[in-house]
Amino acid sequence: MSAKDDLRERLTPEQYHVTQEGGTEKPFQNAYWKNKEAGIYVDVVSGEPLFSSLDKYDSGTGWPSFTKPLVVGNVVRRADFSIGMMRMELRSAGADSHLGHVFDDGPEDQGGRRYCINSASLRFIPVERLEEEGYGEFHPSFSTNSNKGKREIALLAGGCFWGVEEILRNLAGVTDTEVGYTGGETTDPTYEDIKTGTTGHAESVRIEFDPAVITYQAILETFFRLHDPTTLNRQGNDRGTQYRSAIFVLSDEQRTIAETVKARVGASGKWNDPVVTEIVAAGTFYDAEEYHQDYLQRNPYGYNCHYLRDES
Repeated sequence: MSAKDDLRERLTPEQYHVTQEGGTEKPFQNAYWKNKEAGIYVDVVSGEPLFSSLDKYDSGTGWPSFTKPLVVGNVVRRADFSIGMMRMELRSAGADSHLGHVFDDGPEDQGGRRYCINSASLRFIPVERLEEEGYGEFHPSFSTNSNKGKREIALLAGGCFWGVEEILRNLAGVTDTEVGYTGGETTDPTYEDIKTGTTGHAESVRIEFDPAVITYQAILETFFRLHDPTTLNRQGNDRGTQYRSAIFVLSDEQRTIAETVKARVGASGKWNDPVVTEIVAAGTFYDAEEYHQDYLQRNPYGYNCHYLRDES
């Protein structure tokens, strides 16, 4: 059996197409684009360690994105003119697998590089299995970083969650967003349930953020700018309790901050009517269906009734 035949046996058709034929998988429809587990990513062909979850970030492109390789020598660059312009292709040093490309539009504070990688070229190894699979040398880096970059959560509702997510995801310090349903009584609600307006749930956004970069108060201040907090159970053309304005607090500290910001907004004179935003204890948050996640990233001209109002 030839080496190519062996690879056809070992790999899925997509893995073979990507790694051996330079293919590109579909964005937002691959295994690791939004994987948040701690661990490392290795070459699906050879097992060479390539990238770490510590350097992974959400670039909004729908592919796994990293700020740098885990082992620099294991990722090599090659000029690629396949689409009529020069791009910098990335390949694994040992197996010569096609991985993806590197671009100069990554986070500036982390080197400015975006290593845009196909999930099909990778295999993920969770941190708890590093020793068992022979990658124990990388375990200390996760222990060292265990107390760094702590994240906090904000849970907000302000109308159709597509537009709310799109604005909040772009704030510096926001590390991840998920849209879903919370605030009601129904267990495991679906969008078909929610849209009836009878479940008590609101279309909501779960925001993960780095408090060293952005505060909960700053997120709330943006939240009050991106929707009308004076319209009861309505945002724009969307009507129903599922579109209400609400802050679901996860601690007494969040409640105090939320009440302070709400009072300040109500007294600011920017609105002719009273602010009706609910401030209630957070309950279970149910992830919305996959097609709702990052909707305006996938459909940039899709429906959106949200915009940032002037601060003055």
